[in-house]
Amino acid sequence: MMDIRKTVFTKEIINADEMGKPCAPITRAAAMAVVRNPLAGKAQDDLSQLYDFGAELGKTLTQELIQMLSGAPICYGKAALVGSSGAMEHGAAVLHPKLGKPVRAAMGGGKSLMPSNHKVGALGGSIDLPLGHKDEAWSFDHIDTMTLWVPDAPRADEIVLCLGMSDGTRVHPRVGKGPIQA
Repeated sequence: MMDIRKTVFTKEIINADEMGKPCAPITRAAAMAVVRNPLAGKAQDDLSQLYDFGAELGKTLTQELIQMLSGAPICYGKAALVGSSGAMEHGAAVLHPKLGKPVRAAMGGGKSLMPSNHKVGALGGSIDLPLGHKDEAWSFDHIDTMTLWVPDAPRADEIVLCLGMSDGTRVHPRVGKGPIQA
């Protein structure tokens, strides 16, 4: 059974780039669920009890994130920050086997692999959640990052599962539309 200590949401509305050049508003939203890691401090090969955490959180958090966006979700990504008594593979177990299916179903689409990141970190540590186009993996304009943290997490026996979405590209993308053909 999953033990959720808290859920934190963040929403960004970007109206200009870092140099102040205005753009059409871009909304990015992320959810961070702080859950107890039942495998913290245990050397265990079978991580399957963490798989359902991703499926359950993917289903419940996606609807709220979609509501937070100003437009239809175009980009998505996921990340996990594992407390110091856990293993990086615990983050992978929460993210990879089952999280994507309910997210894709709610968003409509999802041909592209959902970008991800996972690591072990300290209390108040940050994690970079990568974003990419849900259907066009090679859309360079949509490759983006949100840096996330929860000030009092992860405790040693916790995992911070992060799910993010965006309704647009990066601000003023200008590095090309895909790989340069040689």
